[in-house]
Order: sequence, then structure tokens, then C-alpha cells
Amino acid sequence: MNFKSIIFTVSIWVFGHWFTDVQAQQVAFTLEESVNYALENNAEARSANLEIQAAKGLVGERTAEGLPQITTRVNATKNLVVPITPFPAQFSDPEAPEGTFIGIQFSPVYSANLTATVSQMIFNGSYFIGLKAAKTYKQLVEFDKAFTELQVIENVKKAYFSVLVSKERETLIQANLNRLDTLLKETEILYQEGFAEKIDVTRIQVQNNNIRTELNKAKTSTRVSKAILKLQMGFPEDRDISLSNELDDFTQYLDTQRLLSEEGQQRVEVDQINTNYDLAVLDLKNNQIQYMPRLDANYTFQRNAFGGNFSKLWSGDWFTGSILGVTLEIPIFDGFTKRYKIQQNRVQMRQLEVQKEFTLQNIALEKFQAKQNLINSLQELEVQRENRDLALEVFNMAKIKYQEGVGSNLEVVEADATLKESETNYFSALYDTFIARVDLEKALGILK
Repeated sequence: MNFKSIIFTVSIWVFGHWFTDVQAQQVAFTLEESVNYALENNAEARSANLEIQAAKGLVGERTAEGLPQITTRVNATKNLVVPITPFPAQFSDPEAPEGTFIGIQFSPVYSANLTATVSQMIFNGSYFIGLKAAKTYKQLVEFDKAFTELQVIENVKKAYFSVLVSKERETLIQANLNRLDTLLKETEILYQEGFAEKIDVTRIQVQNNNIRTELNKAKTSTRVSKAILKLQMGFPEDRDISLSNELDDFTQYLDTQRLLSEEGQQRVEVDQINTNYDLAVLDLKNNQIQYMPRLDANYTFQRNAFGGNFSKLWSGDWFTGSILGVTLEIPIFDGFTKRYKIQQNRVQMRQLEVQKEFTLQNIALEKFQAKQNLINSLQELEVQRENRDLALEVFNMAKIKYQEGVGSNLEVVEADATLKESETNYFSALYDTFIARVDLEKALGILK
């Protein structure tokens, strides 16, 4: 193998690894894939999933409170100074004077105790209400998760459309710059040949510089839009991302006749309020049932050992005892605490009723506003599309007239500026239309 072959082989190997690394770093997403990725990786979506797990744990905790509770305890003690108990001296010495005492040590130096306790709730109305409340709370957390997911979907869609529009605008500005570059070269040739003035070249040069500045701004806007999209998706910031969809893939988004006639579905916000109301009702019942007695059963088994030597304590005699009992707790008077809690519960329920009424009114207003915004956006888009087409036609006509010597250079520059402005307005209207559609889908409760 000669030297050139070696260089060629190494170059192919290096390029292959470089291309593989680039491919590994850049990932392409469709809009649907972006949404699905975000629902798994967005920080708020992940937090909502963790809340679901915590709610499941709460249900398990409340269930466990109704099961037998078993505890064991082992205790070993040493009396460093054995207590002395005074005892009448006549018990050990009948001849001892009356009123005299002797000290006797009753406690052993070492003692050990092994206790096992089992308790079981027999009746406690709060337990069953608490268990139902825990399950209802889990349902509320699920609705909270659904609300969070809707926000994630909304933000990802808007960010995705922002990137698409920014990229398309960047492409059109680049095309505009290419037209001006060509026109500038042609005008410079005409100037050198004496068919154009210096001011003609200068005008186009100024416009060319302005377009280059606009192009840099458009590129920056695209990068920022991508960064926002990655943030909303939970995509690593240090990795590049590309979009598989183009604006042409969303022409169906502009067909809104059926969407504008939709009445929508029940919004998750209403589900949240209804579930909060159910929790308030359960809290009220819990406070009401506090007037009922509580009954528990318990059993204790214990063994005790005593000795003067620690090493013989565990191998000596053990004394066994056991206790079986029930505990009935009857509330009598608590200073009207439960009464005031019940009063607060009723107020909270009324507040939730008012909140639901306001939310339904607000949702109706959101639907109306979203539909009107979409209608206005579609009308504006149609106007800006027509303006863009007309501006392009004017530019082409001005350019032809100038090239044929029957038009002025100023007409071309002004036509180009008008074309650039009309393109900017068109894509701004297009983005507003996409956003208005997303807002309407959200207002109708059908965003997905």
C-alpha cells in the first residue's frame, strides 16, 4: 500500500467516525414525537408523575392504618446504685425498738424485659372516610397531572411552530439577500459601463447591508427558538436538535371550519374543582363522625428476667405475663372545636361552588375569544399572503423595468424593502394563526 492509499484510508476512517458522532449528537423530531418526548422528559411532567407515585403511597398508608399494628421491644437495665427501701426493723428483729427502720434492697442489679404488643382498630369512622379521601386525593393528583400535560403540549407545540416559522423566514431572507447580491453585481457592471450612477450602487449596497443584518437576526431567532423548544421538551441543552416537519406538513391546520363549529369537552379544570369539592365533603363527614366513639383492641405479651450477674441474666428463669384488653374512647366535650371545623367545611364547599361557576363562565369566554382570534388570524393571514404575492410581483416588474432601462434603481430598492416587509408580516400572521389554533384546541378541551 503506497502513501496516498494510506492517507485516503485514514481520511475515510476519520470522516466516518466524525459523521457518526454528528449523527449521534443530532436528533430529528416530528411535532408528535416532540410532544411525546416532552411528556416523558419535561421537568414539570416528571414532577407530576412523581406526585402520582406519592399519592399511591398515601393510599397505602391510609390502608395500613386499619391493619394490625405489631411492635416488639427488648429492654435491659443495670441499677448502678440499687435503691434502698426503708422497712420496720421489728419485722426482722422483734426486739428492735418501735419506730426504727432498716434498709432493704428489693430491686435486682440486672433486669431484662421482652414485650410484644398487638393492637387492632375495631371501629373508627374516620378510618373509612380517610381511606376514601386518600383515593379521592389520588384522583385529584391525576387531574393535576393531566392539566400539567396540557400545559406541556401547548408549550411544545407553540415552540415547535416558532422554530419552523423562524427557519422559513431565515430561508426567505437568504433568498432576498441572494436577489440583492445579483442585483448589486449587475448594477456595478452597469455603473462601470456608464449606464448607471454611483447612487444606484450605493442604494442597493445599503439595502444589502440591511438584509444581512436581518439575516443574522433571523439566525439568532432560530437558535433561540430551538433552545426554547429543547427546554420545553426536556431535551439536553448540549445536544443539537432538528425538526422533521416542514410548514407544508401543517396545511391542515389552516382548515378550521370543523374546529370552529366544535362545542368542546369538559375541561380538566372543572374536574379539579369537582374533586376538590368531593374532598371538602369528605372532610366535613370526617369532622361530623368525630362525635362517634372509637374502639380498639390490644394484646401484650411480656417476659421478664432478673439477676445479680449479667452473664447469667439471659440463661436464668424468665417470668411470663400477658394482657388482653379493649379501649373505648368516647368524645364528650372539646370546646366546640369540631363545630367550628364543620362550619369551615361548609364555607369551603360554598367557595368551591362559586369557583366552579366562575370557571365555567371563564371557559365559555375563552372559547369565544379563541374562536374570534382564530377567525381574525385567518383573515389577517389571507391578507398578508395576498400582499406578499403582490409585493413579489411588483419587485419582479421593477427589476425587469430597471434592467430594460425604463425604470429607476430607486423603484427596485423600494420594491425589495416592501417585499421583505410583506414576507415578515406574512410569517408573523402564519405563526399567529398556528398559535390561535392551539389556543382554541386548549379552550375546547381537545388539545392533544
